[in-house]
Amino acid sequence: MGAVYLLRHGQASFGAADYDKLSELGAEQAAVVGGELRRRGVRFAKAYSGTMLRQRDTALAAGFDVVEDERWNEYDFLDVLRAHPPADPAPSDPRGFQAALDEALVAWVAADEGSAPGEGWAAFSGRVHAALDELVASLGKGENALVFTSGGVIGAIAARCIGAADTAFFALNRVTCNAGVTKLVTGRAGITLVAFNEHGHFEGDARTLLTYR
Repeated sequence: MGAVYLLRHGQASFGAADYDKLSELGAEQAAVVGGELRRRGVRFAKAYSGTMLRQRDTALAAGFDVVEDERWNEYDFLDVLRAHPPADPAPSDPRGFQAALDEALVAWVAADEGSAPGEGWAAFSGRVHAALDELVASLGKGENALVFTSGGVIGAIAARCIGAADTAFFALNRVTCNAGVTKLVTGRAGITLVAFNEHGHFEGDARTLLTYR
């Protein structure tokens, strides 16, 4: 039985001119989770990331060479907010912004392909699931893969695995922590979610590294 490890990127630069750049804390989170993966002694036959800077730089800081595939990219949250503006303008603090984004995401999923101009929910989830299915099919018996991606991607995959692709996405997407680890196992039964959003590497002395936005 093989496994796919989905690793969310480290903290991005919320509120900065270039959100896609890792913050200093994000780079530290990436280094810590890289150490955690090496501590576990898992060997990865394949390692991927999306093409976003925060995903690629997380892989680099964690110490992994990756193949880039844009299907692992996050949804465009700015496009979602423009297409489905919340009742109140999105505030600048992370918690308030998340509440506004949650409202917009509900409308985005409900609209499906009516989210123009931009990528709709069906297109987003479809390309994410296609990337996962292709990766799983490429693995040999007992082989493991590692993917550096984003919270929305992980939330969509986890929701699919528990049989609630549309409804559970919101709750799962909201709680993914930076540089958290989600594990899927693959076998005759298909793809099974066995661990979601692991962040024990940020407990104890490293607890100040735990962030969600």
